[in-house]
Amino acid sequence: MTSDKHIDHCTGASCSENQQICLPNSAIPRVVVIGGGFAGLSLIKHLRHKDVQVILIDKNNYHQFQPLLYQVATSGLEPDSIAFPFRKQISRYPNVMFRLAEVIEIDTKSKTIYTDKGQLYYDFLVLATGTTTNFFGNKNIDSYGVGLKNIKDALNIRHMMLQNLEQATITCNDEERDALTNFVIVGGGPAGVEMAGALAEFKKYILPKDYPEYPASIMNIYLIEGMSKLISMMSENASIKTLNYLTDLGVTILFEEFVVDYDGKTVTTKSGKKITARNLIWTAGVKGDLPRGIDQNHILKGNRIKTNEYLQIIGLEQVFAIGDIAAVITKQTPNGHPQVAQLAIQQGKLLAKNIASLIENKPIKAFQYKDKGSLATVGKKRAVADLGNFKFGGYLAWLLWSFVHLMSISGFRNKLLVGINWMVSYFSYEKSNRLLIRNYKIKQKTKEYQNT
Repeated sequence: MTSDKHIDHCTGASCSENQQICLPNSAIPRVVVIGGGFAGLSLIKHLRHKDVQVILIDKNNYHQFQPLLYQVATSGLEPDSIAFPFRKQISRYPNVMFRLAEVIEIDTKSKTIYTDKGQLYYDFLVLATGTTTNFFGNKNIDSYGVGLKNIKDALNIRHMMLQNLEQATITCNDEERDALTNFVIVGGGPAGVEMAGALAEFKKYILPKDYPEYPASIMNIYLIEGMSKLISMMSENASIKTLNYLTDLGVTILFEEFVVDYDGKTVTTKSGKKITARNLIWTAGVKGDLPRGIDQNHILKGNRIKTNEYLQIIGLEQVFAIGDIAAVITKQTPNGHPQVAQLAIQQGKLLAKNIASLIENKPIKAFQYKDKGSLATVGKKRAVADLGNFKFGGYLAWLLWSFVHLMSISGFRNKLLVGINWMVSYFSYEKSNRLLIRNYKIKQKTKEYQNT
């Protein structure tokens, strides 16, 4: 199969004149992958020896290991430990190229992708754009709170926390000091639970050493969950153990509560409860990060794209969606699959085979998710694991969690850095350097952060 659409093979000035992204001449089919998360990288890895030209497009030039963002946010790791450059990742893939651009719109009729750097054409298109924080339309929470979906969010949390703790040593106003040292985490899923555990350990081991000006007890950590249990996607055993671990660490947990407003100092819940805090971390929801051009009839709740069992967007045989952005709707999965990394990796692997089969006019296979289990950590030496019929917690679960995450990080250097950091932290309870490189500042409504 060849394409007659590849008129964007250009050099020099003609590129900018045509507003096209330059790509090498190729008579083989072009597969454009938008998004370099777990799903996108898995797909590219399994296409690296296929007879196709693969173009990866992402607005960042690196892959970020999202499961460890909370450790960057609490100064446990440096950001470059969990980020890996795409160009280094694909350097040994002869048929794969990377282009740094943000996709604005897709025209599926002309098979054209419009980006902020120009346009390009595709034979096969794969949307693997992932998700972004969902504040559910609450502008105040969006303005004053911080999500936890990328490295920039993690660094904003780190700078917000350190800046507020420093300010607390300066102020003579007791009420303001309480607000500066109180932390509210919204959402009791894995991200919220892991963040709460990390903050609790920061309070226990770091605060007394770094901030002797006030007792560690001044730092209060609240975890607010709308349901009646934590990490509801895991077993009852895991939920109960997680609750016990966080309670032992001194985290205050509020169940069946919903945050409805936040003005930068006071958190207001649906029941009328008010909590004074200058630090609000939002892990309560995500939504698909979609470019324009996808038929609204194919978009479901949470901005997820509805696909068939072959990962094809309905009615578009050569356009696919994988990873968190995709909802594979079948009789067995009427609401789609969970948005987890293992599923995204499996989808990328299968789709690589299906694209090769389509090119060769062979039958394609339906996606079948193989659940390998779930893990979540709650501070050092404490974690929970659901592995089929085996459900356990404690030190063994924490060792398993550590091994799985360490092996999943891209790059030997990053594995080494994270491993060394964890080893040092294990024996000393010390974290990485807590540096205030820039001031944290929010512009209400636009939520922009500036270096000042």
